Amino acid sequence: MTATPPAAAPAPGDVLVRVGGIVFVVGAVATLVTVAPLFLGTEPFPTVAYAVSMLMGVGFLIAAAGVLRSVAAQRRQAKSARSR
Repeated sequence: MTATPPAAAPAPGDVLVRVGGIVFVVGAVATLVTVAPLFLGTEPFPTVAYAVSMLMGVGFLIAAAGVLRSVAAQRRQAKSARSR
């Protein structure tokens, strides 16, 4: 039997990137659903459906904030390693 190594703790910003990715996918699916009636010739969805599609941009911003947070943490870590 081989021992599995313990899971590493998520780096700063990892959770934001994951949450942003999920929110982005929800917004992308909502965008596809709201655009579908244009091609199918059916009744358009209510305004709320279009508001949900805005989550795509929100998810992108959340993920970008996570990437920036990760970069900042790596810079701080590199700076403290150089000063030792």
